[in-house]
Amino acid sequence: MSDPSPAYEFVSRAKLPTRFGEFTIHGFVETATQQEHVALSYGTWKTNAVVPIRIHSECLTGDALFSTRCDCGFQLEKALQNIVEYGHGVILYLRQEGRGIGLLNKIKAYSLQDTGMDTVEANEHLGFDADLRDYSICKLMLDTLSIQNVELMTNNPKKINALKKMGINVVKRKPIDHGVTDDNKHYLMTKTAKLGHVFNPDKLK
Repeated sequence: MSDPSPAYEFVSRAKLPTRFGEFTIHGFVETATQQEHVALSYGTWKTNAVVPIRIHSECLTGDALFSTRCDCGFQLEKALQNIVEYGHGVILYLRQEGRGIGLLNKIKAYSLQDTGMDTVEANEHLGFDADLRDYSICKLMLDTLSIQNVELMTNNPKKINALKKMGINVVKRKPIDHGVTDDNKHYLMTKTAKLGHVFNPDKLK
């Protein structure tokens, strides 16, 4: 009997010049759903080195359309800058829009937030959990890039726990509480109070 198909597969890699520096983009796919994800790597590292990484969930509105309703685009830009300044590192860019509910449902959730709901209440009103993201593909991504030890740029302890459960050694958490605006302060306070994110309270005053 043949082995079952792997849940995730590496597809290809290519150079990706950016305004921050020259990265390499690595493509991955979930075999069951054909959902595509990418990793952006910069520089090189030795075996067993501690590599700075960020797990970043896709946010079209923040990453590409410059929305200030969230801090996603600001965090992505800061993470890219940090990696280049450090000399090497990786962004794991997961196609999990709206904490896993998808782009159009996120717009519906935004509409509910416009009426006074917070980000968690809006997702739950639509019939979703507050956070549906799955980080299991990160193991394949990091294995493909020969990374075992990481410094994780995040405010979300769930990402740390997810990596640890997969056998990735999270040596250090680097805060990335960057991009606070008048438009997203309430959103960030909600993530801190209801989703367990760690954020510098002085930045939310």
